[in-house]
Amino acid sequence: MKKTAIILGASGLTGGLLLEKLIADDRYDTIKLFSRSRIDGLPNKVHQYIGNLLELYQFKNDFTADEVYCCIGTTAKKTPDKAMYKNIDYGIPVAAAKLAKENGIPTYLVVSAMGANKKSSVFYNRTKGEMEQDVVNQGIPNTSILRPSLIGGEREEQRILEKIGLLVFKAIQPLFIGPLKKYKIINAESIAQAMLNLANTTSNTDVIITSNDIEQLAKRNLK
Repeated sequence: MKKTAIILGASGLTGGLLLEKLIADDRYDTIKLFSRSRIDGLPNKVHQYIGNLLELYQFKNDFTADEVYCCIGTTAKKTPDKAMYKNIDYGIPVAAAKLAKENGIPTYLVVSAMGANKKSSVFYNRTKGEMEQDVVNQGIPNTSILRPSLIGGEREEQRILEKIGLLVFKAIQPLFIGPLKKYKIINAESIAQAMLNLANTTSNTDVIITSNDIEQLAKRNLK
């Protein structure tokens, strides 16, 4: 039987690439997007549910699928208010995990970040760590938390300082060997492919997937 997938964050870089892959994948006949605004030009297999994701429970009856892919995330620049930042980066993934558990969805994948630690003194890292812990606490059978390093890829919005940082970081990539491999830049394309591969294999037993392992998972040919 063909499958149904849910994506949260399909308008972002990683979520958008994942959406493209799921549309092209004949294992899926239904893709559900939950977002604040509609994406034009999508095929009939994509169903869009538009509303406030901070009130995700309003979608309870439609939040049914075989898999949930959570690619939600903001930045301190876009969301300087810490309370709102936490509502997005912690609140939405955890609410989605709770709905997945309640509706019997067996597979949940979420993009976190390297450095996530619920005990960290750094607000960003602590928020991600708390999110991870409360996602795991839902007890969804197939839970995968991806912790990418700096994410590379072409974004619609222009982030000049980020682009400069990426150029500098790329220049020193050859120095990242051995234990430092996990700090290498990882393309959003690899993250999206790794998520898709994780959802379609039973061989992976790790809940936390570090950046260098994400790269390896993306290279698996499962089809």
